[in-house]
Amino acid sequence: MPTQLKQQHIGLSILLCMLTVFFYDKAGAAERPLEQPPEKVTIAYSSISGNMAPLWVTYERGFFRKYGLDVQIVFIESGSTTVQSLISKEVAFAQMAGAGAIQSRLRGSDVVMIAGFLNTLDYQLMVDKSITRPDQLKGKIMAVSRFGSSSDFATRYALEKYGLVPEKDVTILEIGSQPARFAALEAGRIQAAMVAVPLTLKAKALGFQSLADLQMLGLEYQHTGLATTQALIKSRPDLVRNIMKAYVEGIHYYKTHRAESLAILAKYLKAADTDVLTEVYEDIGIALIPQKPYPTLRGIAVMLRELATRDPKIKVARPEEFVDLTFIKELDSSGFIDRLYKTQPAVASGEKPRPTPALITVKEKSAPATEKARPGGGAAESTAKFTSPDGLRQYTVERGDTLSYLALRHYGDPFKWEKIYEANKETMKNPHYIYVGQRIIIPS
Repeated sequence: MPTQLKQQHIGLSILLCMLTVFFYDKAGAAERPLEQPPEKVTIAYSSISGNMAPLWVTYERGFFRKYGLDVQIVFIESGSTTVQSLISKEVAFAQMAGAGAIQSRLRGSDVVMIAGFLNTLDYQLMVDKSITRPDQLKGKIMAVSRFGSSSDFATRYALEKYGLVPEKDVTILEIGSQPARFAALEAGRIQAAMVAVPLTLKAKALGFQSLADLQMLGLEYQHTGLATTQALIKSRPDLVRNIMKAYVEGIHYYKTHRAESLAILAKYLKAADTDVLTEVYEDIGIALIPQKPYPTLRGIAVMLRELATRDPKIKVARPEEFVDLTFIKELDSSGFIDRLYKTQPAVASGEKPRPTPALITVKEKSAPATEKARPGGGAAESTAKFTSPDGLRQYTVERGDTLSYLALRHYGDPFKWEKIYEANKETMKNPHYIYVGQRIIIPS
């Protein structure tokens, strides 16, 4: 073949190949779906408090974007306004107090809770320095923000569990906000009040006693959770599913990345005090926010009973009507959540790995072998373990303790709590309601 003809043949072959590739790419592009841009979603939150950390961390660390969501978070100060924004579809989801969602549904809306981030009230019962036992509250004055509020509910709940009658054994005053209640406590105008993080740290620094927290008293209450509408769940189940996946990963990150989480808390709480941030992180984030954020049906039942005292029609309402557990159950049963916590994650910023709350060792305080456990007994100076010849150990109850928890720590089985109760029947009226500072015996 002549050279010129050969070159023309090669050039034609190259041109044919280029045209083939061009048209193949065009056809392939038509068949292949275009990459979807992130879906825009608005999530509201209703307070500036540590209860909102699951949203802040999930947003700041990019877990929403991981699941194809371009989330905008907006602060709406009032719970009633927040729930209205859900109903009007101005926002798709709202991290808010359960009371607002429950009351909205009772009025006929289709708002439901799909996750529970704080399933108890995070109050501590702070009392005057002279009070070390619940019975010493008799004749004293306590403060609440207003009658019917969460602080009022928590106060009456605690008094009743300790066998005290509100208004008869203890005077209850309406004083106002938490700072106002704290100021009254500090000035000596009252002897006790429910106080929440971060003022609990300041109260302890001033010498006030933490007699109990609401978690110790077994209170379940839908304090904070994630709400949406049944209409959105029905029309966009995949969106709801992805939101829940992102949240679950955000909670895992929050619990396992201390330094980064403290920085996020500092940003949103506008706080620079390391001690305050640490208390918020440990007392709420680590201790109270669950790895598997189920709403609390028992807590919602408690709230419905309280509302029914003012409106008897509410007595027929069932807790299941106010939640949709579909998505959290899916993530739980599939093992999605368990896999996150199965191995110790890499810890950023040179941190040492921290144990999960269930593995934190409780402190034991020694006492003379002859001293019987008694309510309100002071802790001995030494923190060494003490076991008497008959195999009994003295222990001083600390904030967050329950008999089930102590049985788990000492026996590896929470159901052996009755063993501890049997050893303390003379001094323990009720196994469910122990208090900070109480001295108990733990059999070996």
